[in-house]
Amino acid sequence: MHRPVLLVIAHGSRDPRHAATVHALVRRVRAMRPGLRVETGFLDFNIPSVNGVLESLAAEGVREVVALPLLLTRAFHAKADIPAVLREAPSRLRIRQAEVLGPSPFLTAALERRLYEAGLTPADKPSTGVVLASAGSTDPEAIAVIADIAREWRHTGWCAVRPAFASASLPRTEDAVRELRALGCERIAVAPYVLAPGFLPDRIARGAAEADVLSDVLGPAPEVAHVLLNRYDEARVPALAALGA
Repeated sequence: MHRPVLLVIAHGSRDPRHAATVHALVRRVRAMRPGLRVETGFLDFNIPSVNGVLESLAAEGVREVVALPLLLTRAFHAKADIPAVLREAPSRLRIRQAEVLGPSPFLTAALERRLYEAGLTPADKPSTGVVLASAGSTDPEAIAVIADIAREWRHTGWCAVRPAFASASLPRTEDAVRELRALGCERIAVAPYVLAPGFLPDRIARGAAEADVLSDVLGPAPEVAHVLLNRYDEARVPALAALGA
């Protein structure tokens, strides 16, 4: 039996760095799971569109698709936009929507990977305050998830961890940096909890001007690819059970 096609659904952006990063992540996923067909579709700004990919798959005779939102929190896009797009897919396709990527301990590991790549070491943790800077959302569930991640991450040995948001919510990155400085942390690091460069990550970077360290976006970190494949497998299990596989 053929494995369902994995369709990675990205938001899309006018910033060309966004699509380039998404494609780099998808290449890593393909390398980690040879033989799995992985396609990419964008909700806006970039091509191919999600609808276009689904139409092409149906025309090829594909029957099973796992649609995976390339999102870190379960907010509006995961709850409304993506289900609406998937409802417009050709009826011959059986589509299962996977869960969003976060939260996951692997994503926390990816955040630490980026901080160490930016110059920190594990020995710096007790003296370093971290701003967990996300894009932001009007969805209370998404905001609560970010706050929970910050609390749990703090327990791994950092001086302190504070959530911050580039839009829709407070505090902003620069305010969280100043709070940690006032708290007495010797060093302040900003860790963007975002997948790809773009307008809001650039805002996070500007807000990190007074920090000592700014790490890169999560991008194609191996831990992110690992979570992506885990979500695919989790979504595929009910389908396999229904088919008796």
